[in-house]
Amino acid sequence: MAKKKKEKNFSSFLNNPIDFTLIITILLLLGIGIVMVLSASSPSALSESGNSYSYFSKQLLFGILGIIAMAIISKIDYRFYQKFYKHSWWLSIILLGAVLAIGDTRNGAKRWIAVTETLSVQPSEMVKFLIIVFYAGLLVKNRDTLSLYGKGLIKNIVYLAPIIGLLLLQPHLSASIVIIGIVCIMMIVAGCKFKHFILTALGVGIPGLAILIAIEPYRLQRFVTFLNPWADATDTGWQVIQSLYAIGSGGLFGVGLGNSKQKYLYIPEPHNDFIFSILSEEIGFIGCAIVLILFAIFIWRGVLIAMRAPDMFGSLVAIGITSLVAIQVIINVAVVTSSMPATGMPLPFFSYRWYSIIYITV
Repeated sequence: MAKKKKEKNFSSFLNNPIDFTLIITILLLLGIGIVMVLSASSPSALSESGNSYSYFSKQLLFGILGIIAMAIISKIDYRFYQKFYKHSWWLSIILLGAVLAIGDTRNGAKRWIAVTETLSVQPSEMVKFLIIVFYAGLLVKNRDTLSLYGKGLIKNIVYLAPIIGLLLLQPHLSASIVIIGIVCIMMIVAGCKFKHFILTALGVGIPGLAILIAIEPYRLQRFVTFLNPWADATDTGWQVIQSLYAIGSGGLFGVGLGNSKQKYLYIPEPHNDFIFSILSEEIGFIGCAIVLILFAIFIWRGVLIAMRAPDMFGSLVAIGITSLVAIQVIINVAVVTSSMPATGMPLPFFSYRWYSIIYITV
């Protein structure tokens, strides 16, 4: 009898209707992103390897693999992951610990693990999704005490301390901010009181962030540069100034796809974190508005899925993934428009990274 019930539940999951609006939105974002990687990366790729399509071909492969993985993983009942939510936390600790033990140091940070000579992985990106699964399971377990401060907010958020500590040792402040933001949103949605977060942020969060910025010279320099990038236009302010030139040059309709000037070695690695600048230059305000509308649709559908989820775990996973994309889009666009200090934040579906596969899959 139990076996028949289990088969029925699994069968009903497979027969759930597909959100075609979300699928089409993801495919549109991915398609535009791959085209922009081709356009933005061609000068850098030609300069580095003699092949202007090297980054594009890899990103295209990542996109295809992501779509295949999405089709396969979509057939797995998400409730299966709830059984292993504790393992997600331990796996996160192991991955971040491995980075510190055997990771590669680049530009003064140890955030990558080399798999091959040409492929490196950044475990912090996988940890973002593992933490979503962990906190979804944890909050379901502790749902009855979430409205309390000690047994609700503090008891649940304490698990985040080792994760953030390991990230700061890399150092990787941007990933820490994203994960903290995701967890806070998930906890508020689950039932924690918003005023508790305000008190904690004022008492611990904001002072702690100020200290982290002050004790690291490069972080302090980024903050100073943000206040006036033209004070050091040829060094620390160079990237954001070139980004603003690109955005300003785009105007209403852009200079045309492939016609960006700033991608010609003015903006360092324009196919990565500053790809939105090239997007702005080539397809202008109208094109950027369309892309941001697509992201807004993605967020809207994600929230709708969370609201319609049949259980609390599914709802929290959906809101966690939606929050991850939303936070990264907001920070990335804010950085390239000089609305906040520069930080290494990829633009989901656009920035050249192997873990584009993960965003498509989930």
